[in-house]
Amino acid sequence: MFVLSVLTAIGLPVFPFISAGYAAQVDQAKQSGLNQPPKGFVALFNSKDLTGWKGLVGDPKTRQNMGRQELADAQAKADEVMRAHWKAVDGVLCFDGKGHSLCTAKEYGDFELLVDWKIESGGDSGIYLRGSPQVQIWDPANRGVGAEVGSGGLYNNQKGSSKPLKPADRPIGQWNTFRIIMINELVTVYLNDVLVVDNVVMENYWERDKLIYSIGQIELQSHNSPLYFRNVFIREIPRESGPAGLSDQEKAENYVSLFNGQDLTGWTGSTKGYLVRDGKIVLDPRLGGGNLYTVNQYSDFVLRFEFRLTPGANNGLAIRAPLSGDPAYVGMEIQILDDTAAKYSGLRPYQYHGSIYGVVPAKRGYLKPIGQWNSEEVIARGRRISVVLNSTTIVDADIDEAGRPKTVDERDHPGLKQQEGHIGFCGHGDYVEFCNIRIKVLR
Repeated sequence: MFVLSVLTAIGLPVFPFISAGYAAQVDQAKQSGLNQPPKGFVALFNSKDLTGWKGLVGDPKTRQNMGRQELADAQAKADEVMRAHWKAVDGVLCFDGKGHSLCTAKEYGDFELLVDWKIESGGDSGIYLRGSPQVQIWDPANRGVGAEVGSGGLYNNQKGSSKPLKPADRPIGQWNTFRIIMINELVTVYLNDVLVVDNVVMENYWERDKLIYSIGQIELQSHNSPLYFRNVFIREIPRESGPAGLSDQEKAENYVSLFNGQDLTGWTGSTKGYLVRDGKIVLDPRLGGGNLYTVNQYSDFVLRFEFRLTPGANNGLAIRAPLSGDPAYVGMEIQILDDTAAKYSGLRPYQYHGSIYGVVPAKRGYLKPIGQWNSEEVIARGRRISVVLNSTTIVDADIDEAGRPKTVDERDHPGLKQQEGHIGFCGHGDYVEFCNIRIKVLR
C-alpha cells in the first residue's frame, strides 16, 4: 500500500505490476531529460508508449517459415500480450515479469546501441541482437546460476568467449548502462563505461553451424522478473560495400571472374552441397558439402578471392587437382582454416591456414578476426607456389624442394607433379563463405 500511495501522491498512473522500489526512481526520471538521444542516435523508446515495438513471435527460423497471414495473426496475438505486460511509465519501459520479450518493429544490421537497464534482486534478463540471444543481464549475487561473473557477456556462446572480462554491475536498485557495438558478427560491450566484451563473435544460437543473421530485431528479453529500461538509443552503422568485382586495374591485367555471383555456372563436382546467396558461394553443411571445382583446368595463374570463416571452420583450396581423389594428395590443397580455434591447438605447422597441406607450412597470425572477410591471393608459376593473405605473403615455396627428400608429413604427394588441373573448394563439414573469385591465367 505504501508504494501505491507514493505513486498516487506524485501523480503517476498506477499499474498493478509496478514493484516496490520503482517510486524511488521517479523523481530522478522526471528531472533527467530522459530518452533524448545523443547526436547521431535515434530513440527507440519515445517515453510515452510502445510505438516502434512489437511482441515476440517465435524465433528467426520459425518466423521465416511462416506464411504472410500466419505471421500477421501470430503477431497480433503477441502484440496483445505485449500491451498487457509492458508499459511506459514516466519515461521508463516497465515489465511486470510476465508475458514475453519486447521487440523492435524494425530490423537492424550493424549498429551502436545505448540502453539503461535495472533489475531487482534475483533478476534475470538480456538483450537479443538481430533476434539472437544474448547480451546477459542478471543479478551478480545469484551465484547459483553463475551470475557472479557479472552482466554483459555473450551468454549463449559455445565456441567463443561467453563471460564478461570483469564484473561491472552497479548494486541492485541502481541503473546500469550498456553500450553495445555490433559490426558483422563481432560484438563489443561496455557496461557502465567498463569494457566487458572485446570484439567477440556472437554465435548463432538458433542455427549453430551458421553465422549470425545479417539483420534482425533487437529484443529486451523477459525472464520472469520485473525489468526497467530507459534511454534506449541506436545509431545504425553503414556496412562496408561487398567486394566490387574486377577492378579497372584487374581488367587491364586480363583477370576474369570465376563466379558470376548468381549461380554455379562454370563449376562442377558437389554443386548440390553449395548454394549461392547474396553474391556469395556458401558451403552449408546441411546440404552435404563436398568438393566444388571449376569446369576448366588451369596450370599457371594468379587466383584472388575473399572468404569468411565461422568459428572453428575448416575448408581448403584445391589447385591443379583432378576431379576425383583427395586433392591434398592427387593435387595440392591450400588450407582454409580458423587455426585460432581451441580445438586446433594441436595442429602441425603444415596444417595452419594457408599451408600447402602436408608439404609447406604457412606463417601464422594474419587471419582477420572471425566474422570479417579475408582476402587471399594464390600464385602458381611453374614449380613455385605463393600464398598472400590480407596483403602478407605467408607461403613462398619451390614445391620440388619442399618434397625432397620427403614431404614434412612423410606421405606420398603425387599431386606435386601435376602441371595443371581444376581449382576447387574442399568442404570439410563447416559453414564457410566465398566471393569475388577471379583469376589471371599466366600460361
